[in-house]
Amino acid sequence: MVRDLQFCQKAERSITKKYRKEIWAPFITALKRYELINAGDKIAVCISGGKDSMLMAKLIQLLRRYSDVPFDAVYLVMDPGYNDLNRKKIESNAELLDIPITVFETNIFEIAGNAEKYPCYLCARMRRGHLYKKAKELGCNKIALGHHFSDVIETTVMAMFYGSQLQGMIPKLHSRNYEGMELIRPMYCIHEDSIISWSHYNNLEFIQCACRITEGIARSDDGVGESKRQEIKTLIKQLKKTNPNIEKSIFNSIHSVCLDTFPAYKSDGEEHSFLEKF
Repeated sequence: MVRDLQFCQKAERSITKKYRKEIWAPFITALKRYELINAGDKIAVCISGGKDSMLMAKLIQLLRRYSDVPFDAVYLVMDPGYNDLNRKKIESNAELLDIPITVFETNIFEIAGNAEKYPCYLCARMRRGHLYKKAKELGCNKIALGHHFSDVIETTVMAMFYGSQLQGMIPKLHSRNYEGMELIRPMYCIHEDSIISWSHYNNLEFIQCACRITEGIARSDDGVGESKRQEIKTLIKQLKKTNPNIEKSIFNSIHSVCLDTFPAYKSDGEEHSFLEKF
């Protein structure tokens, strides 16, 4: 047990010392810029078992320790039907990092795996619903997801290339189905490369994609499979070779949308045309 605590302390120090600029500072920046956590909040920190959500859990733990803003947190693990190996990996990493997880089980993988169309969409929707429901049962008013800076820009590009729309991923949003609940993304300003570097520095191994449908991606060395998101990830890496600031430019662009230059846009699900103000 002493060894585990020493390891945990080392991992925590690496966040606030070695990776202060790359991880801790952008974490605090997102919290302040987007007003993600308020006094009296009780947050369900949703842990999938991957590197992103595990790091988020440690960040929230450290924040509770050092912040002047009083809030509570529950470290929530939803088991959608993991195999034994992945389930044990999540539990062992949580113990290693001293994260007191609360686990609940569902049969999401089984249901989504039998769907004839859009199993990934169904899985995502069901995951979100189960997390909101369990969080509310535990008295939480917010759920925190581990989406990071790289997810934000990849989603923007992917929506334009394959969804025929300019659509972003906002730092927080109100739940439409669970009154009083919010979703927040505390890692909004943290680059994925920094998360990977932190994981390697601490010799941590997390589960990747535990989905039975896309398990080929999890087995790949670089995490690049046949999904459209992985295709965009590869494209951005290529573009960085000639434009090192490409990620920052994409990120800044969704904060500087000039609606006056668009022929049409949507707001609250309603379509609008520039002709309305012409």
